[in-house]
Amino acid sequence: MFTKLTEQLKANPKTIVFTEGTDPRIQDAAAKLTAEGILNVILLGNPDAVKLTAADAKYDISKCEIIDPARYADKDAMVEKMVELRKGKMTEEQVRDALSKGNYFGTMLVKMGKADCLLGGATYSTADTVRPALQLIKTKPGNNIVSSCFIMVKDDQKLAMGDCAINIAPNEDELVEIAVETAKTAKVFGIDPKVAMLSYSTYGSGKGDMVTLVANATKKIKEAAPDLAVDGELQFDAAVAPEVAKVKCAGSPVAGQANTFIFPDINAGNIGYKIAARLGGYEAIGPVLQGLNAPINDLSRGCNAEEVYKMALVTAALS
Repeated sequence: MFTKLTEQLKANPKTIVFTEGTDPRIQDAAAKLTAEGILNVILLGNPDAVKLTAADAKYDISKCEIIDPARYADKDAMVEKMVELRKGKMTEEQVRDALSKGNYFGTMLVKMGKADCLLGGATYSTADTVRPALQLIKTKPGNNIVSSCFIMVKDDQKLAMGDCAINIAPNEDELVEIAVETAKTAKVFGIDPKVAMLSYSTYGSGKGDMVTLVANATKKIKEAAPDLAVDGELQFDAAVAPEVAKVKCAGSPVAGQANTFIFPDINAGNIGYKIAARLGGYEAIGPVLQGLNAPINDLSRGCNAEEVYKMALVTAALS
């Protein structure tokens, strides 16, 4: 997967901004990305501090652009633009204070076209990465929420799973949006999406509010995206095992061959992708944020440099 992404990005290099430029994991990934000619990189932070950290660890960041939010030449124009975007919700003083932080400053670089995408969260929480994106980048036309998916990779097999990180208890319409956006993300990474709307019930075999939620959402998805291969509600075994699908839901266009899985809530999603990773041996790439006007992605605070490198490729591929 990453070989193909690398080739695509080398042919059309994007600019990514990292919000935590002094973090050694970020610098390690940035050095590799620029040395290999894959991405143009902006590191945020005090230049002296960024260079000192890199020198101590022997990371060559000479091809990276370093921008200090405190000394940015176009800061006044950025402040003016952000005040306009916040429409009375933040004073100029509050905006200047926010832009002293890498998460807001980096997001505004994307908003103003100075960068194509952003990757943060090595030290910030998910909320601190998503909040500026929602306030400044905003959701795409037709989208009401930001959602997420993980791309699960094992040997030559790739799966998509959503939403495992953002929406705690999505309603029917939010499940529709999650499913449609996850299918779009799956396509970017070479997956021909066959979407299973997961439940503890298959075609009404179980009863309950959650079953009704997933069944109704599935009907709405088929209306909203008639060309999308989707079915539900399906139990996981019916979704992936052909022999079970023949018994529980014969004739389904998805059952027994699903590769894109939509969970009914974050409990199921978060547990599900981690079981796949820990017991199934899949590598979890993500979370990939969906529904925004520009690619903004979040790292785990426990990430390593290799994960930063891969997430940078994923983020840039979406721009």
